[in-house]
Amino acid sequence: MVDQMSNKMSNKTKGRPNNQNGYSNTIRSIVFTIVLICFAAFLITNMNYGTVQKTEVPISEVIQRANNPDGDIAKITVMGDTLDITVKGKDQPTETSRKDGSGTLYDQGLVNYCEDLTGDELASCQKQYPTIEYKEDVDVWGIVLNVALTVLPVIALVIFFSWMMKQANAANANSLSFGKSRAKLYGPDKKKVTFKDVAGNESAKQDLTEIVDFLKSPKKYEKLGAKIPRGVLLAGDPGTGKTLMARAVAGEANVPFFSISGSEFAEMFVGVGASRVRDLFSRAKKNAPSIIFIDEIDAVAHKRDARGGAGREDEQTLNQILVEMDGFDNDSGVIVMAATNRVDMLDKALLRPGRFDRHVNVALPERKDRLEILKVHFKGKPVEADVDLESLAKKTAGSSGADLANIANEAAITAAREGHKAISNKDVVEAFERVAIGPERKSKVMNDKERKITAYHEAGHAIVGHVLPDSDPVHKVTIIPRGSTGGVTWFLPPEDRSYKSIYELKDILARAMGGRVAEKLVFGKDAVTTGASSDLKNVASLAKSMIVEEGMGDGLRNLVFPEGDTGYYTITTGKPYSEKTAEQIDTEIRKLSDEAAKRAEEVLKANKDVLDKLAEELLAHETLEETELEPLLKSAKLPDSVKLYK
Repeated sequence: MVDQMSNKMSNKTKGRPNNQNGYSNTIRSIVFTIVLICFAAFLITNMNYGTVQKTEVPISEVIQRANNPDGDIAKITVMGDTLDITVKGKDQPTETSRKDGSGTLYDQGLVNYCEDLTGDELASCQKQYPTIEYKEDVDVWGIVLNVALTVLPVIALVIFFSWMMKQANAANANSLSFGKSRAKLYGPDKKKVTFKDVAGNESAKQDLTEIVDFLKSPKKYEKLGAKIPRGVLLAGDPGTGKTLMARAVAGEANVPFFSISGSEFAEMFVGVGASRVRDLFSRAKKNAPSIIFIDEIDAVAHKRDARGGAGREDEQTLNQILVEMDGFDNDSGVIVMAATNRVDMLDKALLRPGRFDRHVNVALPERKDRLEILKVHFKGKPVEADVDLESLAKKTAGSSGADLANIANEAAITAAREGHKAISNKDVVEAFERVAIGPERKSKVMNDKERKITAYHEAGHAIVGHVLPDSDPVHKVTIIPRGSTGGVTWFLPPEDRSYKSIYELKDILARAMGGRVAEKLVFGKDAVTTGASSDLKNVASLAKSMIVEEGMGDGLRNLVFPEGDTGYYTITTGKPYSEKTAEQIDTEIRKLSDEAAKRAEEVLKANKDVLDKLAEELLAHETLEETELEPLLKSAKLPDSVKLYK
């Protein structure tokens, strides 16, 4: 079956149609149309079936009945030599007759008793004697109507038949194009993207400069015996600009750029994906030098040993990609670029030298890169002088280029909604908070008790985070509900960091427990609410990551248990560690969370007066910025009982 489908696809690419399903559809369409025409002709032929049939009577009988005041004739319609007789009680003629010989009806004895009468006399006469009406010999409108009833159905059938033939041809064309690549071509005539349009990612640009140089001057490398990488894999988090970077390479080199998503190779018919791969590479070679860009390549290039099934459509597609990349001529001038955020899922055969030789990491932007990206996205927008993009770049640590673009767009939307002529700094701050956490839930009304609990909860986070030496500074505290939260406390790092120490992580755990601990201290242990549910989830997740992935447990120090492609999974737990180790991991996680709660409690007990004061200010103003928090937190101190891990 696979071989037959492959042969069909091969014939299609050569321009020799061989699609039985398409021909069958055409035959069915023709037969259906012929049957419909015969049925319509039958209806036209018998369209008068069921109407009243006229009885022919002698003219002498008609004249005798018309001259009789007790006769049954109501109306006589004269058209030349033909008479249509309508009897009393009927709406249409039921009898017909013809004049006998020459002369008028009056010459043959018919008397029009009602002629020259008007008013009541005419009405009284017509009750006894028939009305005589003369019409032209030729009924023009009747002829037109008959012609229309005959011709219009034929025209409609011809139009319908033509439409059916076009549909059949379109079906054949679609079936013949199954094996054609759906890649979009961005040639020199399209809008060009260069490295100038890509802010940040300087290291990735440097790695890709050699690719651009090869496409511009391939002979320079060939003279030295250098082989340019056949494939370049762009790896990075979603939204970091991998696709934009690939387009910039094509724009810098000024070569055709074929773009396609990995999922576009897939089809319900086995062999179609492989045929599309062949067609894509064939098109690229004809337009060489060129670039093929496959976005989300993990959709068709996942590990084969993890899924199984040699006849799977996605695996046949992957095999064809491997064959095409391995079969490149050195002078083909085609470079394959691909993007993914799941390198761990890709098949190893795809990553070996000779296929995707070069791996370029498109990382999340650093602060200076974020500032440049923000300048790009705010360029062309009316912005007030007070907008502080440097402060926004500082706040957005860990954000991708797509996130920053979204913030800029949200700021413009906010300004338009508020009726501003230009984007203000307030609009930018609101956009950042909306994207980071969610919109303000102004419709959410909390009673006095809920507001007080929220104020102490957020104040607990702020004080613990401010006092602990390895925690980030407090940036903002609010008790206005946002997204799914009742309040928010922001901690912003003074600078971007690539690593976090165990001390910093333990301080993060402690400040996360500060909200729950503050509730317990102020309202009693029986008054603990569900407001800390998200905090507890974050504590459990971070503590597990510290133990399982970072080797930071006391009893499991320097041991990690990655759940990726380790090749070892126990039958009992289904994870790369035994039941005994799983119990030890649970113990270590509990130990970290209990320790964090204890440290937070010691800090808040020692700073109870600061906690009360900060909560009162939050109840009064709802939101406190960094400059407003500094004098309130200035008197907070670190108690000697808190373990510092120094």
